[in-house]
Amino acid sequence: MKALFAAVLLASVAAVAPAGAQQAPAPSAPVPTAKPKLIVAISVDQFSADLFAQYRTRYTDGLARLQQGVVFPSGYQSHAATETCPGHSTILTGMRPAHTGIIANSWLDQRVGRPDKTVYCAEDERAPGSDHDKYAPSDLHLRVATLGDMMKRTDPATRVVAVAGKDRAAIMMGGHNTDQMWFWATDRFITLPSRSTAPVPAVVTRANGAVGKLLAAPQAALPLPGYCKPLAQPITVGTQTIGTGQFQRAGGDVKSFRASPALDGAVFALAAGMIQDMKLGQGKATDLIAIGASATDYVGHALGTQGSEMCIQMAQLDQTIGAFLARLDEWGVDYEVMLTADHGAHDMTERQQQRAMPMEEHASPTNAAKLVGAAIGQSLGIAGPVLLGSESDIYVADSVPKARRAQVLAEAKRRYLAMPQVAAAFSREEIAATPFARTPPEAWTLLERARASYDAERSGDLMVMLRPRVTTIVNPAPFYVETHGSPWDYDRRVPILFWRKGMAGFEQPLSVETVDIAPTLAATIGLPVSGLDGRCLDLDASAADTCPK
Repeated sequence: MKALFAAVLLASVAAVAPAGAQQAPAPSAPVPTAKPKLIVAISVDQFSADLFAQYRTRYTDGLARLQQGVVFPSGYQSHAATETCPGHSTILTGMRPAHTGIIANSWLDQRVGRPDKTVYCAEDERAPGSDHDKYAPSDLHLRVATLGDMMKRTDPATRVVAVAGKDRAAIMMGGHNTDQMWFWATDRFITLPSRSTAPVPAVVTRANGAVGKLLAAPQAALPLPGYCKPLAQPITVGTQTIGTGQFQRAGGDVKSFRASPALDGAVFALAAGMIQDMKLGQGKATDLIAIGASATDYVGHALGTQGSEMCIQMAQLDQTIGAFLARLDEWGVDYEVMLTADHGAHDMTERQQQRAMPMEEHASPTNAAKLVGAAIGQSLGIAGPVLLGSESDIYVADSVPKARRAQVLAEAKRRYLAMPQVAAAFSREEIAATPFARTPPEAWTLLERARASYDAERSGDLMVMLRPRVTTIVNPAPFYVETHGSPWDYDRRVPILFWRKGMAGFEQPLSVETVDIAPTLAATIGLPVSGLDGRCLDLDASAADTCPK
């Protein structure tokens, strides 16, 4: 059956086909030569290449259809800091985090004048009262244009829409000049404060009403496909036992709703409603809708990647995407789909240890910048704080005298490299002096991966990388048993798929990068682009070439 949430919500917000819609003619060429009228760019948060490989033969609906197109199973988010915000910033800009400015989900800025000094990637820290946890969402920190921005610059008639389960996904894929941008926030879809003066579109009101009813009601267990049953094995992680769940939920439980297939259903329903109400793909110009499907990430963090929960999530996502694409088919929209992910993931330590990986471990609390800095301060006679940390970025505190900063940094590097869980520690000078890599991404050194994530204004004074199979989670907790963000390939590798009606598909197993997506899509609509980190991928398996000469 179709995914429960997609069926309910699509019926609520996209029940009527646009007037006059016609079925797109079936092209005879191996790759359609006419420009598509709508680009549908989908990011499935935390959809690793490993997860795609594990379930690709199980898909029967939307994801099965996309595999009939051009498949790159070994795409790379090639940078070191494989987090949601930097990953999304690469997908439709064609630029790596070193150029987008989005080096991580958060970074430290000692100039902001607030105690935590932490700046969120999608925050306008200039807004009164804004902090890392309670902030005004903004596109302030994205330094480059997205594909949608480029399209609108060339043809103002282009409409650009972004809908996502996270603000950072919508912002980093949609860009600076979207016509509509909506993302999930606790219990409803909202938009940027800077764009909230216009009336709320009717489709958003309908979607929030439909989702509100769904959220208020309890959710019974979702179907467990037969191939999922062997994965339904309990695992104790911290104080909780997970691994056998089927997404039962009490009414009003917003956190469990978010970490379930329901969130993707809501996002795709709103996306369909936007296409319907705005008549996207029916104008003279090509339109673009960016869709951030965030539930896979929330499910992974809360429940891991190898239990019954993720298996159900994969089945439901497949059906949700299928229901969404079926609507576009009914409306006769000539559309092109691209699907990828912002990063990969690695299953929880506890389950990995039970499955032939006894070397898996949690990060030691002694790795914390605060503790390392305190030890350095005591050793060198410097009053604290000495070091500040944000994920892999370590900053020398501004309170450290300038004359002693180099000494502190050298001592910090020495101490980190002596830690058994640390693979590398690079100073900002080492990273900045490293040329950008020109080799395939799987061959990049750790220093080259760090270079792709480095920004002179936002990055730390030291980048510390843990060894493979060491998770940054020190103590697992509810909704946080697994994570990502490492420079290792299980976090870097993601699938990249392109599909359009009439396209003759093929598979290329060699590596490509997510920064190749924007120039590839640009080529399909004849949009000239230059100066990007990525390259155009030829989507024609024959001697013909879809990329500009």
